[in-house]
Amino acid sequence: MAIAWADIRSKLGSLPSRLRVDLPRAGWVRWLAGAMAALLLLLVAIGIFWSGEPAPFSVRENNQEKLAQVGHDDVVGATTTATLIGVAETLLNKPGGYLSNDLMPPGAYLDNIPNWEFGVLVQVRDLSRAFRENFSRSQSQSTEDPDLIEAEPSFSVPNDSWIFPASESEYQQAIDNLYGYLGRISDPQNSDAQFYARADNLAAWLLNVESRLGSLSQRLSASVGQQRINTDVSGEAGAAQSTPAQCELSVQTPWLQIDDVFYEARGATWALAHFLRAVEVDFGPVLEDKNATASLRQIIRELEASQRTVFFPIILNGSGFGMLANHSLTMANYISRANAAIIDLRNLLAQG
Repeated sequence: MAIAWADIRSKLGSLPSRLRVDLPRAGWVRWLAGAMAALLLLLVAIGIFWSGEPAPFSVRENNQEKLAQVGHDDVVGATTTATLIGVAETLLNKPGGYLSNDLMPPGAYLDNIPNWEFGVLVQVRDLSRAFRENFSRSQSQSTEDPDLIEAEPSFSVPNDSWIFPASESEYQQAIDNLYGYLGRISDPQNSDAQFYARADNLAAWLLNVESRLGSLSQRLSASVGQQRINTDVSGEAGAAQSTPAQCELSVQTPWLQIDDVFYEARGATWALAHFLRAVEVDFGPVLEDKNATASLRQIIRELEASQRTVFFPIILNGSGFGMLANHSLTMANYISRANAAIIDLRNLLAQG
């Protein structure tokens, strides 16, 4: 039997004020709660999609694509330049775009991919500096390339700047400058822009790569806490440091930063594997002359192994020989082996 709204309101009016319910308003509340729940689920789904790490790309196919855009044929240095462009474009054009400076959800609450982006960005900055200081110059007294003068500082803009300037706009400007450099070195009518594939140029960049990987390896290893002997000034009798330090140090990565360091390392090794693939192409004769091609390929293999799929949604921090895995120590193992191989490669390049 249907009950009229007037009867319901009269019955409700006789209840104490704290027990009264406005039925139409309750319907709106339920609708609003449902909409908010649906929006939350949508943001979570988008966040999961955006958190996927980009797949590797072929440096040779990428080189052909970039050369087609500038309208020239392949030359020495084109593959490395095109790979630097490709890696930088991946930062901006992957699903979700560039997330490190997002202020709105879902980008604002994601942290794995922004740390991955930072790892890639550090390698991009280092290689762009090597282009400006080494690869594009025949000697220390030669003139710097104008496009690289613009590109290198543009990549150095803070990674979380969202306005005045926005990180994305500065990085895109740097990419445009790299396209200009690529177009000029591949233009047979232009002899002003050059790329010099020499052993000393490659060794200078690898020295910086070695330092970066060594730092990442130490930070990853500190996930379980370590007691380390202070070796900061060892090996030289007259060495000194600004302030005194303890002979034995306790080093441990804060618990909330363990996954940050892990994904930063994933980004760095992802970018570096691409750069070394390109180096194998452009510095091929140099590597063959030094009998160093196998050493370079072993480095690439170690870096690519660090990109294997993580099958657990959380970065575990088990002890070194405990029951649970420690993803950071596994990553540190690959990076340390790659770093040791880079030291050997630099020694080969230094030999006459």
